[in-house]
Amino acid sequence: MILKRYKEVVIVLLFIVSSATIAIAQQAGNSVYNFLNATNSSRVTALGSSFLSIDDDDVSLAYANPALIRPSMHNNISIDYIDFIADINSGLISYAYNFEKIGTFVASLQFASYGEFDLTDNTGMSTGTFRASDYALIIGWAKPLSDHFTLGANIKNIFSSLETYSSYGIAADVALTYSLREKNFSSSLILKNMGRQITTYTDGDNEPLPFDLQLGIAKKFEHAPIRLVFLFNNLHKWDLTYERPDNKNDIDPFTGEQKEKNEYTNFGDNALRHMAMGVEFVPGKGNFMVRVGYNYRRQREMKIYSKAGLVGFSFGFGIKVYKFKVSYTRANYHLAGGTNTISIGTNFASLLKGE
Repeated sequence: MILKRYKEVVIVLLFIVSSATIAIAQQAGNSVYNFLNATNSSRVTALGSSFLSIDDDDVSLAYANPALIRPSMHNNISIDYIDFIADINSGLISYAYNFEKIGTFVASLQFASYGEFDLTDNTGMSTGTFRASDYALIIGWAKPLSDHFTLGANIKNIFSSLETYSSYGIAADVALTYSLREKNFSSSLILKNMGRQITTYTDGDNEPLPFDLQLGIAKKFEHAPIRLVFLFNNLHKWDLTYERPDNKNDIDPFTGEQKEKNEYTNFGDNALRHMAMGVEFVPGKGNFMVRVGYNYRRQREMKIYSKAGLVGFSFGFGIKVYKFKVSYTRANYHLAGGTNTISIGTNFASLLKGE
């Protein structure tokens, strides 16, 4: 039986590797539907990245990592809302239901509203206003392969509207989680946003989706109320650097020529751009949590050179009130502003019964 289970895991890993090869081959230039990578969950945002590998029945994590879906999530519901920069608002609603024979499903609706824009003609004269928005209807599923391995998948139907232009696409996530609950350890490998644009905004070519290959590790200490989280993304692409045209630090002040880059500095900088980390303080029975996260790439790309401030850092907390779990996070994207995220979760059936 054990041998059979591990054969299943090997088959799944081979499928994941082959799927990654196909998805990577599809990448060329900029991608479409980037709202799919939004950090909707307050907990995810607080710990520094766009996904987590924490295996503790939190249904708000299922959208980003379907291999965390568990039968114990049955009838759990989560509502996440992001007050983004400017007039952008986004959110996610998720509901879990378990079927004993075929596994556990999580249905989610994701939205992003970009606000109202001025509509002008070729001369710049105002002719009205228009709005832009994106939506995704996601069905997530997971099935245990053994006591420690769980396979999960998301199917995403994507709808996008920009003024009179619209687009439809379909994508899939595949994830595998290894969990040792008795040791408070879990790790996940995720292939995100494999798919294609079915209908385009115009008559042009299909644009690639924002594929990502991610790896997450989470460990809670047995004798300390602390959980460490390490997250790695864009593992399919090594060079994530971006040369800013206004970066005068790379120009030799005497010759005016571009400075030569240090090979070792470049290696370390590139490696860190793939990583985010977080710390979750969980005292007692877990009814109250404090979270801090750091995203190196976000800081490097969004800071100004005269002052970094707290760009790249995120801070949040979670608290259980009656039958509700409430979380709040402030993430610093730039000195000019950041995001506020709030998440509310409960068990729908328990709430109705008043248990």
